[in-house]
Amino acid sequence: MPKFCLRMLTVVLAAACLLGWIAVPVKAANIETSAESAILMDAATGKILYEKNAHKELPPASVTKLMTMLLAAEAVEEGKVKLTDTVTASENASSLGGSQIYLEPGEKFTLKELLISIAVGSANDACVAVAEHIFGTHEEFVDSMNRKAKELGLKNTHFANAYGLPAEGHYTSAYDLAILGREALKYQLVSQLTSMKEYELRNGDFKLWNTNKLLWWYEGTDGFKTGWTQEAKYCLASTVKRDGLRLICVVMGVPQVRGHFQESMKMYNYGFANYVYKEFAPAGSKQGEVIVHKGKLQTVDLVSQEAVGLCIEKGKEKECRIETRYFANPVSAPIAKGQQLGEMIIYCGQKEADSIKLVAGEEVGKAGLLEMFKRTVRQSYSMIPPIYAN
Repeated sequence: MPKFCLRMLTVVLAAACLLGWIAVPVKAANIETSAESAILMDAATGKILYEKNAHKELPPASVTKLMTMLLAAEAVEEGKVKLTDTVTASENASSLGGSQIYLEPGEKFTLKELLISIAVGSANDACVAVAEHIFGTHEEFVDSMNRKAKELGLKNTHFANAYGLPAEGHYTSAYDLAILGREALKYQLVSQLTSMKEYELRNGDFKLWNTNKLLWWYEGTDGFKTGWTQEAKYCLASTVKRDGLRLICVVMGVPQVRGHFQESMKMYNYGFANYVYKEFAPAGSKQGEVIVHKGKLQTVDLVSQEAVGLCIEKGKEKECRIETRYFANPVSAPIAKGQQLGEMIIYCGQKEADSIKLVAGEEVGKAGLLEMFKRTVRQSYSMIPPIYAN
């Protein structure tokens, strides 16, 4: 090919990349890790900042308990159970080995105490007691874990128990655990449980220390869960928030003692050094209004369903902008509070980076015939020109 044609082709490709016609892959992070599988993810959008064998199916050990706590938090929020419920340990729960609080058959704890034992002490026996309390049997609880995994789109995950001891058909991936972590962050209870550093059980006679040492060692850490077995090696799914930027890191199959902490901190250092969170609008903020046809109110505010923000590579903040898009204007009553009426699109360059729902800030009922008649009269009267005397 002639040199002139090569130059022209280079110019055209460069222009296409700048205009966003051609997607340019993000430069791979220069991270060396001993983890067999790993991922670093922006919690807000799910954007992957680093990955290594992220979809490889591996045993998760006690990181399994993140799903156990998620299902328990869901049950509490739905009113199926209460944190103050008394849970009686069964023979089945008390017979487990590994990490435990040494439940005795018939011993009673509140559901909250057992959830703390899972989150802080990684107690296998507490997992079974909680599972039986919520779903009747451990087996039914595990079925629910797998249904939830399918609901979340976790394609490389299957659970055989609620606690993570080695079992046939018990596996997940770093990517799936990161998605699970994003879901868990929706429940304040999970964050409260997994951010606790210590707890005194049995009136102070049994002290629990959180196995996630990042809570002490790395600023901004407030979850999730560690795991270790000979088969799985050292695993950790964690989350850190600094200056508005929340990241999730998962490492699996780390061979060295405490290596799961070191490898996670290495990835977090990369993330916070290279990315920043830019907020365009806070959650619940007004982003416009639409006219309501035949409604008790003539307009309704559009509010952002969640914070409008993005994880952006440092130095590229000015390349991002927002655009508000209404589905219709006017809209016809009735309008339900929280009904989606539009969206905010975040663009970085010419590429759409994220979208956030814009919803009705309040309910707008349909106006009655009398109200519509009065409104018509007022509008007609306002159109009559004033009469001036000579």
